Amino acid sequence: MKRFNRHSLAIALLIFAGSSFATESSEAPADEEKLPPRLPLNELRVFAEVFNRVSEAYVEEIDDRTLLENAIKGMLSQLDPHSAYLDRETFSDLQENTTGNYGGLGLEVAMDSGFLRVVTPMDDTPADRAGIESGDMILQLDDTPVKGMSLNDAIETMRGEPGSEVKITIARESEPIPLQLTLIREVIQVASVRKRLLEDGYGYLRIAQFQSGTGDEVEKAVASFTEEGQLLGLVLDLRNNPGGVLQSAVQVSDIFIDKGLIVYTTGRLSNADLRFSATTPDSIGGVPMVVLVNEGSASASEIVAGALQDHGRAVIMGVNTFGKGSVQTVLPLNNEKAIKLTTSLYFTPNGRSIQAEGIIPDIRVDRSKVTKLKSYPFRIKERDLPKHLQNGNGDKSGEDETPVKTTDLANLDYQLNEALTLLKGLNILATKPVQPQG
Repeated sequence: MKRFNRHSLAIALLIFAGSSFATESSEAPADEEKLPPRLPLNELRVFAEVFNRVSEAYVEEIDDRTLLENAIKGMLSQLDPHSAYLDRETFSDLQENTTGNYGGLGLEVAMDSGFLRVVTPMDDTPADRAGIESGDMILQLDDTPVKGMSLNDAIETMRGEPGSEVKITIARESEPIPLQLTLIREVIQVASVRKRLLEDGYGYLRIAQFQSGTGDEVEKAVASFTEEGQLLGLVLDLRNNPGGVLQSAVQVSDIFIDKGLIVYTTGRLSNADLRFSATTPDSIGGVPMVVLVNEGSASASEIVAGALQDHGRAVIMGVNTFGKGSVQTVLPLNNEKAIKLTTSLYFTPNGRSIQAEGIIPDIRVDRSKVTKLKSYPFRIKERDLPKHLQNGNGDKSGEDETPVKTTDLANLDYQLNEALTLLKGLNILATKPVQPQG
């Protein structure tokens, strides 16, 4: 590519901008407020001069196209952690992510002080199986420090041929020294929705991320619960859900809300001001719900949790969520490239902004390990005493206590076990008979 000197580049920029430029001597028209913002000519001249000096004096020769592309990347990376320039490959990867089928480690990450902060490891992926946790800070990829990398470059480094290795060095608050992990890349096929019965009448619905078909999958899962028998309670697990497609979050919320606002967005452009409301009846007829969230619940998952919380439709349980209350729009450019730009903020039905604050749970339950104590085998009860009186309900003194059949999932997961216990309590209160008078 032919190199520009600083004068020719400045002239090219002037021609491109046209009448949007203004010099110090120009007079502002009477209807200036109706015109688009004027571009700063002096600053553009500085840019042209810097471009020219880097092009001519940098220790290694750099193609002018590369310099211009890097300038675009830098401009977007300085806006916020989520705006970015997408080249052909990155744009293609983003499109694959929304369908839940792509190659990599299964990590959702964001830039934080020049390093990669783990938002969440996705379910049943190399990152998840290696024990990487939300909040971990990635310091190094193979032998390359992350400091100084762009978000896209870091993601590209983590991607690769399935079966190949990548070494990750992470810092964790609970560990005194950085941890080094070796992960094997895989083709990531993220299952958006999983379901199971915790006990008879109590369903468990896990949404790993919001893909384009998540709403339909949730509808089918809810229908299958009701077909299997009476549904007494539902746990909606959004822990470590990094978000995804906004429309899917709205659709999932609509499944459990009869009417009213679900979420609204505001931005500078007129088409950024949107309102989404419920359009269908509650599919489970008001059955008690608990939504599990944690610090890895972000974006679209916060929309769902916030909507159900504001409508009083579910009890939110867990710890504060990630706090990503912004909406990114992918704006395609020429040559199959695009920019991902933050264009609006979203608000819950009650007007709460989640940005940098997150959803605060109704009941805080930290992740914990519970060790069940063994029962003392020689403890004596009334029924063990000789000549004890019978209670008139039939002598059941010789029968052992029958343990409640609960899935291993709830037994091993303290937060989930607490959610199930709460749902049982709500049902007991709802079905408790009126006390007799007198």
